[in-house]
Amino acid sequence: MARKCNFVLFLPVVLMLALLAAMSHCVPTPPEFSDTYTVKGTLYIPYAEIREPFYSWYDLKLGSSRIDYYGGMVKTYQLSKLGEYGSSLKVAPVTTEKVQNLNSCLQVNGSSGNRIEPQSILPDLTGFKFLGEELVNGLICEKWRLVDTKGTKVNKYTMWIRYKKSPRVQGAKVSIPVRYEMKGYNSLLGSHYDHYYLEYDWYSSDTPSPDVFTVAENMTCTSFPGPGDRHIYTFNPMKEFIQNYDDHMETAFDHFRHRHNKDYADEMEHAKRKEAFRQNLRFIHSKNRAGLSFQLGVNHLADNTELELKALRGKQYSRGYNGGAPFPYSNLGSLTKDLPSDLDWRLYGAVTPVKDQSVCGSCWSFGTTGTIEGAYFLKYGHQVRLSQQALIDCSWGYGNNGCDGGEDFRSYQWMMKHGGIPLEDEYGGYLGQDGYCHIDNMTLTARITGYVNVTSGDPDALKVAVAKHGPISIAIDASRKTFTFYSNGIYYDPECGNKPEQLDHAVLLVGYGTINGSPYWLVKNSWSNYWGNDGYVLMSPKDNNCGVETDPTYVTM
Repeated sequence: MARKCNFVLFLPVVLMLALLAAMSHCVPTPPEFSDTYTVKGTLYIPYAEIREPFYSWYDLKLGSSRIDYYGGMVKTYQLSKLGEYGSSLKVAPVTTEKVQNLNSCLQVNGSSGNRIEPQSILPDLTGFKFLGEELVNGLICEKWRLVDTKGTKVNKYTMWIRYKKSPRVQGAKVSIPVRYEMKGYNSLLGSHYDHYYLEYDWYSSDTPSPDVFTVAENMTCTSFPGPGDRHIYTFNPMKEFIQNYDDHMETAFDHFRHRHNKDYADEMEHAKRKEAFRQNLRFIHSKNRAGLSFQLGVNHLADNTELELKALRGKQYSRGYNGGAPFPYSNLGSLTKDLPSDLDWRLYGAVTPVKDQSVCGSCWSFGTTGTIEGAYFLKYGHQVRLSQQALIDCSWGYGNNGCDGGEDFRSYQWMMKHGGIPLEDEYGGYLGQDGYCHIDNMTLTARITGYVNVTSGDPDALKVAVAKHGPISIAIDASRKTFTFYSNGIYYDPECGNKPEQLDHAVLLVGYGTINGSPYWLVKNSWSNYWGNDGYVLMSPKDNNCGVETDPTYVTM
C-alpha cells in the first residue's frame, strides 16, 4: 500500500515527531495490478442465480486477453493488434441443421468508434479509498472501496487484496486479488437493485505464453451467419462487471419495451422493471455460455419478478386418487414398435393455436381444453376451439380456483356433470381474469364419457397414449428460470423436479420425435407465441425431466 508522503531527514526532534504524527493521516494510494497475469475464479450474481467459473489470461504489452467460461465451454479473445481497431473472437459450440455442437470461431472487428482493447478481469482501482484490513476466505486482506452516486443510484465497489513478495524485484510486493464486489442501492425503489461479486481463487503475475491467445490452427474464424451487431454481452461479458459497462443493457431494454409494447406507469415502475430485466438478461446470456442442449432468449416475460412468474404456474396438487380410469394397455414394448418414429398432431389439425394465459394462473384450463379438442378432432374429424374462460368461471364447485389454480381432472368431472363445454365463439373470448359464469341457455359441446390416467413415469405408456388418443394433458415443474426463458433446442435441466407435488404448471403434449439422435417430447405452452419456439418447447425424456410422464391424462368420448 503506497502513501503520498515525503520523508525529510535530519530534522529537529520536535519537527520529526510532528511529521510522524502527520504521516498517520496520509492518504493511501490504491495498489496496481501487474500488466500481465493469469487468474482463475468464479462470478456470482445472486439476483440472477448465476455461479459462473472463469479462467483468464491477460497481457497488456502484447495487447491480448482471453477469458474462458464454464471450463472452456466458451472462449473469448480480445486482440488489439489483429488489425487497426482490434478484433473480438469467440469460440463456442454451434448447432445447425447439418452439425451438432461443432466448435466454431466467430469474429467481430472493431471500428473507429469502438476500438477493441484487451479485457482485464481485475478492476482499475483509481479513486478507491482504503478502509482498513479484513479477514476474507481465511486471509488478512486490505479493503478498498469506491462509492459512485448517479441520480437515485448509489453503487459501492469493494476490492479485497493481499500481498506476496515479488520473485523478481527484491523488497517489492505483488498485489493479489481476493474478491471484488458491487452492491447497488436505489433510493427511489428503497432497496438494493444489484449485487455481484468475483472470487479470485488463483492468481499469477507471470507473463502468459503467447500461444494461449492463438485459436487452434484447424479453426477458421468467420463472421455471423445472420444479422446482429450487439455482441458485447456474448463476446466480452466481463466488460459489464469489471468496467461497469451497461450500454448493451440499455439498448436491449429499449428494444424489449418497443417490441412488446411495454409502457410503465411511472419512474419507479420503470426502474423496477429495468432492474428485473437486467438480472434476467444476465441469466440468459450466462446460461447460453454453459453449452446446454438448449438456448435461452429474451421474451415478453423478461421484466417480470419471480413472484409474477410464479403466478403463471397455476397447477394445483391434490393427494390421492383422482377418479380416472387405469391405463388400458399392456405389452407396451411391443406396441411402441408399431408407432411412428415421429409424431406431431399439429400437422393433422388436432391442435388449436397457442394462446397467452396472461397474468392468470389458468394453465390448467388450457391443458384440459387442449386434450379435449384433440379427442374431438380424432372422433369427428374437424377442429373446435373450446372456452378456457368457461372452466375458469364455472368449475369452482369441483375444486378449481379460477385464476388461482386448478387441475384437469376437476374440469373433466365438471364437464361430465354438465354435458360438455361451450365453444369459445359462443361463450366469449378469454379474459385473463375471473369472470361471471354464463353458460345457461348455451349449447355445450365435446361431451366426454370419462378420463384415463396414463401409467405414471412410463415413457412407453405416454408414447402409446399420445399416438392412439391424441394430445395429452400433462403437468410439469416449470419453476426453473431456464424454462421461463427457453428459446430453442431440447430442454433438460437436472434441477427440474418430477414428483407430483413439484409439478406446478399444466401444458399439452402434442407429439414426440428426435433431433440428431436425441429424443424429445413436443409440448404446447400457454405463454403466447413470444415464448419458446413459437409457443412450444421440446422437452427431454431423460430421467422423466420436469415430470412430463408423472401425471398425464386424456379423455374418452
